[in-house]
Amino acid sequence: MGIAKRKEQPTTSSRIYDTLRQDLVNGRFAAGEKVAISALKERYEVGLSPLREALNRLAAYGLLIQENQRGFRVPSLERSELDDIAEMRRELEGMALERAIRFGDAEWESELLAAAHRLKRADMAPEKVDEWEQFHARFHRTLVAPCGSAWLLRFIEQLHDQFDRYRRMAPEAPEVRRVLDAQHGELVQLALERDIKAARAVMDDHIQRSYEVALRGVTAGVSPPRPG
Repeated sequence: MGIAKRKEQPTTSSRIYDTLRQDLVNGRFAAGEKVAISALKERYEVGLSPLREALNRLAAYGLLIQENQRGFRVPSLERSELDDIAEMRRELEGMALERAIRFGDAEWESELLAAAHRLKRADMAPEKVDEWEQFHARFHRTLVAPCGSAWLLRFIEQLHDQFDRYRRMAPEAPEVRRVLDAQHGELVQLALERDIKAARAVMDDHIQRSYEVALRGVTAGVSPPRPG
């Protein structure tokens, strides 16, 4: 029995980690909110040990702040942090895109086309926003996947999660959304043409426009989660 429980523990901890990670990124917890462990146990129907393990991992990942003897809280939304995240996205994601275009093969091209097609067809209705977010994240992961560095991809993934926490709390900006959607197609076309310089320029502009939307969440205060 003891062995069986030890085998189940990582699975439970990983499950709650993934669920909490998505909920934190999607704005299901308010910025600065203190996280009550007892409430989380009930909400997610999980034991204390795997829950604490997941919370510690999320604190190490940067989506929670661990306070000495006082548990955990959600980080606040700060302009200076968003500026830093956006700048690092431009640097690292731009680098990864350049490397992906150099190293990507025909299989990557087909996967990129498929990811772009799913994203374009995704339903943007409010009740389908989580599904769209999954397609959006998959597209950006696929775009830089053959960059040749697992560490670079890990850093980009973490930056995306931190960036999306701001973006999902910002007011809707449909006029910017249309430009960003069009840029997804531009990035695919330029990647297939192996035009590194032009693709990097579009990526830089894409991140800048997304940053300007996310910034509205800082200046306007906390709003309901939104697609983006």
